[in-house]
Amino acid sequence: MPVVKHERSQTGGLSISAHKQNPHKIRPRQLKHPVVLIALGFGSGLAPIAPGTAGTLVAIPFYLAMQSLPLTVYAAVTLTCALIGIGICGYAAKRLGVHDHPAIVFDEIVGFFITMFAAPPGLLPLLAGFVLFRLFDALKPWPISWFDRNVHGGFGIMFDDVIAGVMSLAVLQLAYHLMVESCDVLPFYCH
Repeated sequence: MPVVKHERSQTGGLSISAHKQNPHKIRPRQLKHPVVLIALGFGSGLAPIAPGTAGTLVAIPFYLAMQSLPLTVYAAVTLTCALIGIGICGYAAKRLGVHDHPAIVFDEIVGFFITMFAAPPGLLPLLAGFVLFRLFDALKPWPISWFDRNVHGGFGIMFDDVIAGVMSLAVLQLAYHLMVESCDVLPFYCH
């Protein structure tokens, strides 16, 4: 539905133009709110192409900083981020006027933290976790797709990425353990 927009012309008079309002457009003043800025992955969600991937990239330095934490502390930080993320994502969605706006990527950050839980150190596990999480998040196999369609609000925004993170974690850990077992059985394969 066209929206009538009143603008001042350079001569000072009013001109009227009709245009379609873009619900995904974010106004600069919306970015001034710190909760929205956090929900947008510190601005990474504003990437014009693949904002979820950009948000996941932002998660990497945070993950690297958390990687050496004891697993219980890592889990507590991740759980805290997920719980706070429900409020952050819900609040940002209301402020932006769009449920699960593509620029909201805090859920991708948390999903990546879940993916990398107990991951072995190194570049290969990091890249594998990144690719796995992006695939599960983008393709949304069942049950991710069901939650994405049927659960709304901050919980819905966060929960489909939590499930994507859990599924990615399972595949990453399974692959790692299969690789370790194959090294035990066939040590020449790993050297």
